[in-house]
Amino acid sequence: MSGSRSSWDPVAGWYDATVGIRGSPHHRKAAIPTVMQLAEVRRGERVIDVGCGQGVLAHHVLKAGGQYLGIDASLAMVRLARKRRGDDGTFEHGDARDLVGTTSAEPASFDVAVYLLSIQDMDPLDEVFASVAQVLKPGGRVVIFMVHPAFRAPRGSGWGFDPKRKLTYRRVERYLTPASVPMKEYAEVRKGAPRGATISFHRPLMDYVNALARAGLRLDAMVELPDPVVDDRSRSNPEVPLFVALRARL
Repeated sequence: MSGSRSSWDPVAGWYDATVGIRGSPHHRKAAIPTVMQLAEVRRGERVIDVGCGQGVLAHHVLKAGGQYLGIDASLAMVRLARKRRGDDGTFEHGDARDLVGTTSAEPASFDVAVYLLSIQDMDPLDEVFASVAQVLKPGGRVVIFMVHPAFRAPRGSGWGFDPKRKLTYRRVERYLTPASVPMKEYAEVRKGAPRGATISFHRPLMDYVNALARAGLRLDAMVELPDPVVDDRSRSNPEVPLFVALRARL
């Protein structure tokens, strides 16, 4: 939230070191290719990346000929994005629930909005989607890439292995009930720096679809992907999607 300290501020250095300048393997092999495929960025189009972190998407938007604005509630993340990606676009500190009021974004000024592994850090959905709908042009696209809530509920799911059947399966303990879950604390890379924990908001898919609809955004594409990184058969199954991407149009 603009004007207040984000839960991501204390872990920004850890996240930056983990993701790196090109993005994590999950960014490179799943998130970025899927987002760019669904976003269909054309030359000259304006893209707003909501919850941009340290800006791994920026280079790809510019490469496609688009113009990029990254927004994040963490001032520490924005500073890292400017340091790493300052030539690839503009980065601003702002509130996803009030983009017009807290950033330079103007009503009906963007062709594409992206939530790349960020929407599950935001709440409430109705305010977030109403805000992004305000800055989209008529016919504008919203692309959401997130961990699959049906198969990867935080602290409510995991891998199992049946040795008799030699079968890897996904154990799901809860799905329908929304929850806000404090995620594991991480120390900053710097010795002696403060520790922090982020909050992940678990919701069933219907909550996303219905909130998009209430904001006037019509779902027109969905992609489900297995984990592209894990090779250990006891911790992966290509038939079980661990990521999902949604596209909606205003």
